[in-house]
Amino acid sequence: MPFEYRSDIAHADVAFDAWAPTLEELFREAARATMEVMVENLAQVRPAQTLELKLEQENEEMLLFDFLNELIFYKDARRLILLPADIEISPSDNGLTVRATLSGEEITPTRHEMRTDVKAVTMLRYKVEQVPQGWRATVVLDV
Repeated sequence: MPFEYRSDIAHADVAFDAWAPTLEELFREAARATMEVMVENLAQVRPAQTLELKLEQENEEMLLFDFLNELIFYKDARRLILLPADIEISPSDNGLTVRATLSGEEITPTRHEMRTDVKAVTMLRYKVEQVPQGWRATVVLDV
């Protein structure tokens, strides 16, 4: 499991560290950690719908911030549980661009046991950094 939840950062929120050898894999693991806070069994989520996502930001830190908040937005606005199927991060004129294919399905109370409602990613102790093993992020979710 390339992420772990932390209880030493925020008591009223949920925090986790995620790590991976590549930036794309870090985005994938941080997305999974975020969605696992909200959904009991992600294995039950079927890839019934697919969405294309493109975001641009000045650096890796803000790109991941926007990416995770976009997943939370789709959960709130369209009642969708989404995970990245494909992710590509590339340089752009203004920094970095992430292009992702998100797949999942609409929340069905009889199939999906929901846990905690996440409202947003916060900037509290938020960090994305390149480390000798690849990439590491610390994320705090407002619940």
